[in-house]
Amino acid sequence: MPPARKVRREDIIKVTLDILKNESMESVNARRIAKELNCSVQPIFYNFENMEELKSVAFKEIYKIYIDYIRKGEREERSYKGMGLSYIKFAKDYPNYFKIIFMGRTEMTAEKFISNDDIGIDIIKKGMEFTGFSYEEQKKFHVKVWIFTHGIATLVATRTVTLSDDEIDLLLTDTVKAMVRGIKKG
Repeated sequence: MPPARKVRREDIIKVTLDILKNESMESVNARRIAKELNCSVQPIFYNFENMEELKSVAFKEIYKIYIDYIRKGEREERSYKGMGLSYIKFAKDYPNYFKIIFMGRTEMTAEKFISNDDIGIDIIKKGMEFTGFSYEEQKKFHVKVWIFTHGIATLVATRTVTLSDDEIDLLLTDTVKAMVRGIKKG
């Protein structure tokens, strides 16, 4: 009998992420992963205490991919806009990952949601450079920008509408500029 194939933790995570590219977090279970890896469920529970731990690790890996997108946008000449476009690009490239991170129930206010972690705070700070607003003013402004940007990202992720990158860029640019002008006039 040939020696048992060693299933590594990384293999399990990769298969889980592959499943999540097209399916919900609820569709992830030990039998499904074992079937994809052509093994029993034993290696899964050897590497992870339970399915909740595996799902938590998978969520963190998905979030890292999202952060990479946002950091790439942050390096753009117009970083506030770049970060918004990267948010939408992430939704376009990884619609199911976007849904997992941003379309679940959280019970948070929009303001809390956007400043829940370092990346949200970084986006607010980049916005301050663009608008000249104080931190508190920018946070309130960014809630509006984020709701608009999230709307586009959701439409793209759910394939409700088809928008080219140029159309997205123009929508975001024109709307955010108009919002800034409106606030500064008012």
